[in-house]
Amino acid sequence: MKLHQLVLGLGLASALSVGLVAGAAAQTTMKISISTSQNSHQGVAIDTFAKEVEKRTAGRYKVQTFYNGALGGERESIEAVQLGTQELAFSSSGPVPNFVPETKILDVPFLFRDKAHARAVLDGPIGQELLGKFDAKGFKALAWAENGFRHMTNSKRAVNAPEDLKGLKMRTMENPVHIAAYKALGIITTPMAFPEVFTALQQGTVDGQENPLSVIISAKFDQVQKHLSLTGHVYSPCIFVMNKAVFDKLSAADKQAFIDAAKEGTKANRARVDEDDAKGVADLRSKGMNVVDNVDKAKFVAALTTANAQFEKDFGKANLDRIRNFK
Repeated sequence: MKLHQLVLGLGLASALSVGLVAGAAAQTTMKISISTSQNSHQGVAIDTFAKEVEKRTAGRYKVQTFYNGALGGERESIEAVQLGTQELAFSSSGPVPNFVPETKILDVPFLFRDKAHARAVLDGPIGQELLGKFDAKGFKALAWAENGFRHMTNSKRAVNAPEDLKGLKMRTMENPVHIAAYKALGIITTPMAFPEVFTALQQGTVDGQENPLSVIISAKFDQVQKHLSLTGHVYSPCIFVMNKAVFDKLSAADKQAFIDAAKEGTKANRARVDEDDAKGVADLRSKGMNVVDNVDKAKFVAALTTANAQFEKDFGKANLDRIRNFK
């Protein structure tokens, strides 16, 4: 009798063990990362995406979220996705042209009139064509999202006009279009990964940086920068990217689930950018920043005449006008 009970017990334990292994195998875990904090427009994007993936795949896929550059800066994360050592990343478009050169066109200064214009371009045929360019580079680009319009901050002086930028040492993204434009404005450019920026500003390694209000707020740059100028010189998209081989192995239904989850992430992300833009200036002023909100953008555009002529050669005037005139 005891032997019979032992055999039954072992059989049951074995069955449970197999069941647990099968249950564990049924859920695939993936990683996604951002360089900013969780309490940010980017944090909202990946948190929403992770929740939607799990919901839309009935828990068969779980997305682990990493913040504050825990898995590396944006360029490193994109590279990891391309190599397949990380499944997913959410990044600003800054380092993307190093992998998909066609996206450089989006970084041309003063290309977009406002957020509504930028979102319409990215959600329309132009944005979708650009998403398709990622396939050949080892990525599946799931959806465009948003960083926002970039503004200048520094610790030295108020910037009212382009001449005020001359000689300022500014952190820039690792982006050739940004660097060419900022050099034309007389800025001493210092390309640097985002996780290093706060310390560089704190130590005076650089005088300033440029980012959307959402980033300036979430990164607490008001603690290390005195002056903010609402230049809105570049619109900065974000993007959800996935390793192409990982995406290709998904069923048709799961592929759509990941794409739809990314679109939901974009909705939440853009809503947070709108919220940060609406309250950001008052928030930063209350924290002691000197804010110049009446910048003469025409002077900045004029100062970029030579750089813009080069951009028209590089990208084609017709391609730039197609974006500028998109309705």
